[in-house]
Amino acid sequence: MEAPPEDETPAAALAGIEVPDHGEELKASDEALTLMSSFGGMNCALLRVGTTWFWHILTCLRHKETFFHSLQSCRNVCFQTSLVTVSEGGRDLGRFSVSVEFARRGQQTCMLLHAQSQGAIDDSPCGTTVTAYLTTDLEVLEEDYHEYVKLEGHSLDKRCHMVQRDGQLVIDKVTTVGEEVTKESASYPVSVLSGLVTEGSNLLLMRLLALRKKVPEQMTFISFDQGLHIVHTTFSELGLKQLEVEDEAVEVFGVQRIVHSVEDSPTTWQCYYLPNGHLASRVQVGSPITMRLLQMPSQLEKGFEKIPLVWEGDMQMRSKFLDRKEELKADHASYLRQHPEIRALISDFLQFLLLRKPDDVFQFAREYFLPFASRRPPEPNLTP
Repeated sequence: MEAPPEDETPAAALAGIEVPDHGEELKASDEALTLMSSFGGMNCALLRVGTTWFWHILTCLRHKETFFHSLQSCRNVCFQTSLVTVSEGGRDLGRFSVSVEFARRGQQTCMLLHAQSQGAIDDSPCGTTVTAYLTTDLEVLEEDYHEYVKLEGHSLDKRCHMVQRDGQLVIDKVTTVGEEVTKESASYPVSVLSGLVTEGSNLLLMRLLALRKKVPEQMTFISFDQGLHIVHTTFSELGLKQLEVEDEAVEVFGVQRIVHSVEDSPTTWQCYYLPNGHLASRVQVGSPITMRLLQMPSQLEKGFEKIPLVWEGDMQMRSKFLDRKEELKADHASYLRQHPEIRALISDFLQFLLLRKPDDVFQFAREYFLPFASRRPPEPNLTP
């Protein structure tokens, strides 16, 4: 993707967000870029479709090790995980789920990640939804983030949408606090965002790191803070520990992520994974809330937990809904234009109804439309 002309002013600057010169911008470490490239090389063959995918399978069958390695890679990338959100006292507060599947965005085959957290804190509903389209090397094509907290008389709603467009990553953020709405925008050349980790791609990256059972040193990526500034985010290894699931001690591997900020203190997340990559525990350091696995996934259920469908927060499903809605509106409008007598008929009926004001509307409608029944062609006689 080409960068914009040098004299083009980034949208971030137009929005009042200070954007440093490209030479001064923070960058991901070489080790982090190498790691992300290795993910793309491992999984790119899995995105083949149609006859290409068919011939790929035939080729892999000639080399069984390569074929089964591809299947294992597919299980590593495509998954579904569900956790329970609990308080320090063990009170059930809600649910957290995340899934990744192969999908298509326009003409491009990619991965679709959907994560959702819903619950209540002090009886106040709250939740977070993330939907992201990612390439195999975790490059973000499009991502939608929505967070809300509904307090009595004072609600908070944050929405952030980012999408690649003409060589730029365009970001639009809307924050609503009560009745006050704040809008922010930023735009960065994709060329300066190598090694970018977002709220969506982070969930898949940490799983892939855990499956390797080792986090290389110098794992420094870039991300965005709350002010849409480019900041560093680092990943490190927490090692192995015992975690109790269903009154049974299981061994889990931990990965820690620290997101730095220009204006605020760093935010730290710690996640622990089962040997098969299933998320077992997730917590933000300093928070009294923990997301944890209460039941071990059975052999048949691994990667296939049911996740509640909330289509409004899914970009793909919402897009299909809006397309179908516009299609129906156009079809209905076309039919009404072809039959102007419909509007006249309904208008006359409503006018007559409001003049008479009958107690039994159904009986009135039956009598009003009865004369029109004689205009219908006779029904065919179906009796032998």
